[in-house]
Amino acid sequence: MTHLTDPLTFSHGPAMKNRFMLAPLTNQQSHEDGRISQEELHWLTMRAQGGFGLTMSCASHVQAIGKGFPGQLGIWSDEHIAGLTRLVGAIHSHQSIAISQLHHAGMRSPKEAIGEAAVCPSNDEKTGARALSRSEVKQLIEDFISAAVRAEKSGFDGVELHGAHSYILCQFFSSEINQRDDEYGGGLENRSRILFEIIDGVRSRCGKDFILGVRLSAERFGMKLNDSVQIAQRLMSEDNIDFLDMSLWDVFKEPEEEAHQGRTLMSFFTELDRHNTRLGVAGKIRTPREAEATLAAGADWIMLGRAAMLQHDFPNRYQANPSFRPVEMPVTRKYLESEGISKKFQDYIEDRWQEFFAD
Repeated sequence: MTHLTDPLTFSHGPAMKNRFMLAPLTNQQSHEDGRISQEELHWLTMRAQGGFGLTMSCASHVQAIGKGFPGQLGIWSDEHIAGLTRLVGAIHSHQSIAISQLHHAGMRSPKEAIGEAAVCPSNDEKTGARALSRSEVKQLIEDFISAAVRAEKSGFDGVELHGAHSYILCQFFSSEINQRDDEYGGGLENRSRILFEIIDGVRSRCGKDFILGVRLSAERFGMKLNDSVQIAQRLMSEDNIDFLDMSLWDVFKEPEEEAHQGRTLMSFFTELDRHNTRLGVAGKIRTPREAEATLAAGADWIMLGRAAMLQHDFPNRYQANPSFRPVEMPVTRKYLESEGISKKFQDYIEDRWQEFFAD
């Protein structure tokens, strides 16, 4: 048995019973007002039941104007607390840590979803997004913090701040997108200021046992690898978060920037001085062998996305037999339904990954 089955402690909050985290997967199956649906509750609860040490919600928007897609789970209103509380209770009943991922789509908010122009650190001609005023940036920071407080009231063990995939925090980090000339633009310290002010706010207003994590993209979306590495190292050095979640697309790929090729993208982050921050990665981890190799390459934990969609009990199966053979694509719609993936979720999958389906 490998370290995948070992517990993992954090500086704050409860320990994970193993090194398996459920990735925060978009699924478009909640209600349009942000309230959780029975389909969403069922999907997440099945993964907790299947043995994941930590079960993370899909990206949950912290402002109504931050909605990124239809059927998105919300955490911007106290009206969401009742449903989120039910979700946390169900996750905890299977001894899994419950984490809410806090999100704002920024310029990626469709106008038809929010009823007005999207917002961005700077005016963006391509998407039609408008620049946030300084007071609106301050309100955005407050709303991320308030969402964390709301998550704590709902019983979540902690939150993850979504700073990846060209959503609003990532838009601030990008020197290509962020053209501001105030304290939230310019050099990398200013461009990343919003993240560190949110972290400070969450730490000051949530309890001492509240887990706090951050998701970053290593590259793409206007991000340069050196900038991502610098933000990651500062997060670890300041020792104010519990875990860093690096979204890598493929954990063993090389960087896209030619100057950094010749080694894995993941290695740029596993070599950093972590202090007390736990480092995890996501990206095409599909089999027990790949999961073991990821830990052997220096990660503290792994995050499963598509593998968890195909097999809700991947961790339990691994616990029973580390050499088990997971289900592979393509599969039938009936099979996906048996894995807790509703028709709405299947429709979303079909738009992105038709290779899932055998029928």
